[in-house]
Amino acid sequence: MQTNIIIAGVGGQGTLLASKIIGAAALLKGYDVKVSESHGMSQRGGSVTTYVRYSDKKVYSPVVTSGADTILSFELLEGYRMTPLLKRGGLLITSTQTIDPIPVITGEAVYPENLRDKLAAASIGAVLIDAFSLAVNAGSPKCANVVLIGALAARFTDIAKSDWLAALRSSIPPRLLEINQKAFESGFAT
Repeated sequence: MQTNIIIAGVGGQGTLLASKIIGAAALLKGYDVKVSESHGMSQRGGSVTTYVRYSDKKVYSPVVTSGADTILSFELLEGYRMTPLLKRGGLLITSTQTIDPIPVITGEAVYPENLRDKLAAASIGAVLIDAFSLAVNAGSPKCANVVLIGALAARFTDIAKSDWLAALRSSIPPRLLEINQKAFESGFAT
């Protein structure tokens, strides 16, 4: 059994931290894990994509080029862009937050309309979560990535919740842990 996850977002949303937490949880379960990242213009708000692959057998490559089991998206358009990489029966877990990409900001493009409707019409499993609001309720809008990790953890029953929480504790500074645990729990409940 090999699990392939693509994490998509915009620079500054915490995709790298998310891949670290997911990879740590899979390691705690005893899986072989490979994590990789591919930056766009991440420091200027551009697309950032990271990959996590884990298996009970040897994983040779960290990059997922097709056949993703799950896409975890921190921004609606980024998730929509990645859907062609999902395998049949795959799952998209995405924040409903929208962030204008650079071409939209500069007036060279328009943010696509009706993305929620397009995702609903696509033949994929899609879970749309207002992760930003849940993060604010947990104590910080910067925890939206951890809200989404909680949502992922609730659906990935091959890794125990205790392993997810241990991975969170090992990846988050102690002064920020309580807020992030609240964010995780709010996502887990979705």
